[in-house]
Amino acid sequence: MNRIFLLTTFLLLGSFAAAESSTDEAFQNLSDEYISDLTNFSPVFASYVGDHSADGELDQVDAAARAHTRALLLEYIDALEAMDIESLSRANQIDADILMNQLQSDLWSMDELQEWAWNPLYYVNISGSAIYGLVARDYAPLESRLRSATSRLNQMPRFLEQSRASIQPERVPKIHAETAIAQNPGLLSIIDTMIVPNMGVLSDTDQAQLKAAIEIAKNAVADHQTWLEEELLPRAAGEFRIGAALFDTKLAFALNSSLSRKEITTRAEQEYHAVRNQMYEIAKTVYAKRNPYTAFPDKPDEAYKQAIIRAALEEAYSKLPPRDGIVEVAKQQLQQAIDFVVEKNIVTMPTEPVEIIIMPEFQRGVSVAYLDPPGALDRDQPAFYAVAPLPADWTEEQIQSFLREYNLYSIQDLTIHEGVPGHYLQLALSNRYPSTLRAVLWSGPFVEGWGVYAEQMMISEGYLDNDPLMKLTNLKWYLRGITNAIIDSAIHVDGMTRDAAMKLMIEGGFQEEREAAGKWVRAQLSSTQLSTYFVGYQEHIAMRAAVEEAWGEEFTLRRYHDQALSYGSPPVRYVRALMLNEDIPRREN
Repeated sequence: MNRIFLLTTFLLLGSFAAAESSTDEAFQNLSDEYISDLTNFSPVFASYVGDHSADGELDQVDAAARAHTRALLLEYIDALEAMDIESLSRANQIDADILMNQLQSDLWSMDELQEWAWNPLYYVNISGSAIYGLVARDYAPLESRLRSATSRLNQMPRFLEQSRASIQPERVPKIHAETAIAQNPGLLSIIDTMIVPNMGVLSDTDQAQLKAAIEIAKNAVADHQTWLEEELLPRAAGEFRIGAALFDTKLAFALNSSLSRKEITTRAEQEYHAVRNQMYEIAKTVYAKRNPYTAFPDKPDEAYKQAIIRAALEEAYSKLPPRDGIVEVAKQQLQQAIDFVVEKNIVTMPTEPVEIIIMPEFQRGVSVAYLDPPGALDRDQPAFYAVAPLPADWTEEQIQSFLREYNLYSIQDLTIHEGVPGHYLQLALSNRYPSTLRAVLWSGPFVEGWGVYAEQMMISEGYLDNDPLMKLTNLKWYLRGITNAIIDSAIHVDGMTRDAAMKLMIEGGFQEEREAAGKWVRAQLSSTQLSTYFVGYQEHIAMRAAVEEAWGEEFTLRRYHDQALSYGSPPVRYVRALMLNEDIPRREN
């Protein structure tokens, strides 16, 4: 950071603290400086958000780089703490809280969580994103992007060597080592499918340099693969459970919410029973249609409810997508969801482009699908709804398990969540908010909670003509979000075993074995993220209820949704304060 700028900031604060416009100007300067400093924190992340001034640079990840990052974080924290936050505009008070939460989270992650020392996936993600981010979107002429790729590929040996020096094998959990082994070759597929076919646009000289860089990078990846398999995996003896102290602090940063771990678990367990009862009531109508003379007991036990729900779900499982046609199905269903949103006047439909793609190999193994939006500074670029293909080594039984879980109704629910009116729509509208800082530091609970809210809201509005199988599937997906929140802390804090987690997901949540097995892996590889769906949804529905009561007869879905998404994607409690003209809540950590 420019030290002259810091001094100027302090002088502004000391001389003009009473003048709101001057304090707001000082904060805006600090915010702008932070955004411009993203290239110093991580050139790869800067490229992702749309700052392409360091596209040819690859992150430094050695001890010296960590010390430099730590110093930068402390400077920003000191500058922010010196500000009279209460004198800022309401919008800037929110942005200041969001920035402080991010700065303190990053500092804590570096000093206490220390994933740089025990998570090899941290480095695999950077190496894959470093190249993928340059070639996936047409933000600049292809020749320029390929020259940047040449530069980053040449730096790959240094980057991977630094990563190996940083990792402490005895702290690495085995599951993290195994997943890194599976994902590391993904960089090679990016090179072969996205770079090599496009080399012809370069001059002969640039082509020769790129070819040489590709060989250098491929050799570096091969060396790293050997190290992962022969050195790291045999020595990986770390505990993947991060424990209560780390989990609670990480959760507070991730959620930026007043809800504690215990409160979340209590709510989730209550909701778990309520949703299963709702599923039973819908399942009875499905079952009775096929078995019209069934006499349902007045007080069924849980085993009876379980059997009826499973029997009804089998109706949904009979509607399977082609095993090689999931992407095409998702495309058709996305358009169907768009048509419904427009017809029902539910929310403004954005015009920003969205593409459904096969998930890049280096990203596979954690989730079935995700929405990859354009960076905050690349707003004219397409969003990618990425879907993972079926693994080539799966047995026929595993394939059928997956297809049953992702039947046509489930893919529809997934497409609502990831596409319309879920992540794609929400992020496209939210990114129109003028604060770049807020767009870069968007809230996971707001975004994921909106995705779950979108699923529930579409069904309540009669999507697919109130088809009971769609309603049942939708509740099953919400139940998945509930069990996500339960197992997240239960695994990392309470020591929940694989068997116990699988039983809760399969028996309690009606998930197929492949889905539950994948979630068990994901829960080991991550922590706190699985709680964001349920927490965010709870906050969204509470906000809507409060606004609906306050607006009365003036409430419409279109008005509510458009306004709720007009503030960017900050934590839900800030949006609620803005919509209801309440005091801006203060961070508690």
